[in-house]
Amino acid sequence: MKKSVPAPAPRPVLATIAAIGGSLVIAACGGGNGGGISLPVLPPAPAPAPAPAPPAPAPLGTLDGSVPLVIGHRGLPGLYPEETKTAYEAAADAGADSLETDLHLTKDCVLVARHNPWLSDNTNIADVAKTNTTVASRQRTVPGVKVNVKYPVTPENGPAQYWSDLTDPNDPKSVLKSLIVDGQDHTGDWSITDFTMDELRQWIRGTTYDAKDQRPTDLNGKLPIISFQELLDIAKAKSASTGRKLTVYPETKNPIWNNAQAIANGCGPAGSHPLEDALLKVMNFNDLNRKDAPIFVQSFEPESLKYLRSAGMKARAVQLVDGNEVNYQTGEMIYVTNDEYTFIDGRPYSWTLAGNPKFFGEMLTPAGLAEIKTYADGVGPWKPQVMAHTIVPYVAVNKGLADVNTIKPTSLIADAHKAGLFVHSYTFRNEAKYLAGVYKGDPTAEYLAYFRAGIDGVFSDFANTAFAARATYLKETGR
Repeated sequence: MKKSVPAPAPRPVLATIAAIGGSLVIAACGGGNGGGISLPVLPPAPAPAPAPAPPAPAPLGTLDGSVPLVIGHRGLPGLYPEETKTAYEAAADAGADSLETDLHLTKDCVLVARHNPWLSDNTNIADVAKTNTTVASRQRTVPGVKVNVKYPVTPENGPAQYWSDLTDPNDPKSVLKSLIVDGQDHTGDWSITDFTMDELRQWIRGTTYDAKDQRPTDLNGKLPIISFQELLDIAKAKSASTGRKLTVYPETKNPIWNNAQAIANGCGPAGSHPLEDALLKVMNFNDLNRKDAPIFVQSFEPESLKYLRSAGMKARAVQLVDGNEVNYQTGEMIYVTNDEYTFIDGRPYSWTLAGNPKFFGEMLTPAGLAEIKTYADGVGPWKPQVMAHTIVPYVAVNKGLADVNTIKPTSLIADAHKAGLFVHSYTFRNEAKYLAGVYKGDPTAEYLAYFRAGIDGVFSDFANTAFAARATYLKETGR
């Protein structure tokens, strides 16, 4: 039997270790290969606790939970002449999801992108007419005629008469002489329907329109008018270059007037719908007549959208809804006025012609929204119809938008979503005169109020500002 050998004295380093709080133990033991000093095997350090999962993004209030759209209203007219190639390209580059335009028919039956059918306030035509005798000669100077309304004449229904361009009821072509558009008198101006597409391109250039005294004017009169097909080509090119699928957002503008003009110009037989038919033709040619096609077709005129549906349009449609003023004491909309604006912004023009005294507000009731759902996919209201604007306390002395100090969502978004309709509201602009006082001159504050309320899309003259405001909102929701 071998003799046990005492363990050697600890080395200084081990002695040091042994002295550290007793966390390590040095022991002498026998057995094995004669025993000796052993250090116990330390258990592995515990794994760090997993980081808490980031909170799930807050759900968005849109109809389908998707990100609200930024709609480039007439391109980027806050910075460039509206509805021109430059304005649309700039809107796409600024982050717009959709390129919006108004549509009219030219004399040769081509869809043209232009806001108003009278040209002096959105083109340089008045300057051109000073040196171009052909343009000057096409100025419409024949007065319109007054027509009695067909519904009961009461103060609640508005004026008893409205302007008409049918100066000779026995001659449908008489509408080409005066310039009355949906009850609005523009005698002395030029009509877009008196020019072919080539003439418009050759002679006329676009200008700024809204807030023209505050927006850049260096490109006024330098950028040509474009056709609807040219806008589609811009959207396709920008979709390819940016990697984003841009949509287009055409409006059948003043369709009753446009169709009467087009029929008189030989674009279709009596009783036809040349404006809508031309739109359908272009949609079919560009493979846009599908439910999932990158297009929204909008109109203030329900009869226009209903006709398009009956003629086979499968793409998404949007019923626009207008109004005249706001009662800042109650936040309620005002539709009836004592002038022509009752017929222009108070009700669809087809209702006036049919003797229907109701106003646009009828469309925003649950029953009205249910009716819209039968032919459209969304509704496009004016901003105060979505967010009630009030002044608290109210004093009826020189009070206007700048004095609005309280905003509150109406029931419209909830009611529309319940009916299965998305809500795209118009028109968001940067200039202080278009902002309620509660926003203190900050357009981003206005966007955020509507995004937080669950708006599905915003029509904006400044797509760059709308895009940045949406990014702020999405960050708020954890995206």
